[in-house]
Amino acid sequence: MTEAVATLPEEARDAFKDPIGPVYTDAERLLADAGSPIVAVGDVVTYHLVAAGHTPTVAVIDGRTERETVTDEVRDGLPSADVSVASEPATVSRDLLEALVAAIDGDGETVVEVDGEEDLAVVPAVLAAPAGASVVYGQPGEGMVLATVDADLRERMRELAGRLETTEAFWRLVD
Repeated sequence: MTEAVATLPEEARDAFKDPIGPVYTDAERLLADAGSPIVAVGDVVTYHLVAAGHTPTVAVIDGRTERETVTDEVRDGLPSADVSVASEPATVSRDLLEALVAAIDGDGETVVEVDGEEDLAVVPAVLAAPAGASVVYGQPGEGMVLATVDADLRERMRELAGRLETTEAFWRLVD
C-alpha cells in the first residue's frame, strides 16, 4: 500500500468536476494557446499532444481513460515511462507527488507512469508548476482542458486542495 498525501473525500467529489480552464477538442489549437512548460495529466491528452507534434515536458499517465484501459492506438502512441509510481484511486501518493514535483523542477521531458490512478495529479501539478506553465488534462466527454498557471489559478487550486484530506508532506512538497 502506498502512502497517500492527499485523498478525495466522497462529499468533495463534485467540487472537482468543473473544468479549471477552457476546453479544447483540437490539440493544435490548444498548443497554440499553451504556455511552457506543458504538464499533461492523462493518457489520451498526452497521446493527442504527441500526435500533434509536441511531447509534453511532463506527462502523467496510468494506462486508463474514464476508468477503462486505453486503446492499443493510444498506448502505442505514448512516450515510454521514465518513472513508475503507485497511487490508489482518489488519492495522490507520496511517490506520485515526489515524482511529479521532480519532473516539473527537472530538465528535459519526463513521463510518470502511475500504477493506479492519476486523476488528482492535476491539483499538485498546478500548485507546483511555474507561472506561465500549462497543465492540460482531459474533461470526460468534452475534450482537453488548458489550465494556465497564474496567481488566480493557484489560489483556486489551493481552495480545491483544501477540500482534500491532506498531510503536511503534501503542502511541503507543493509550496
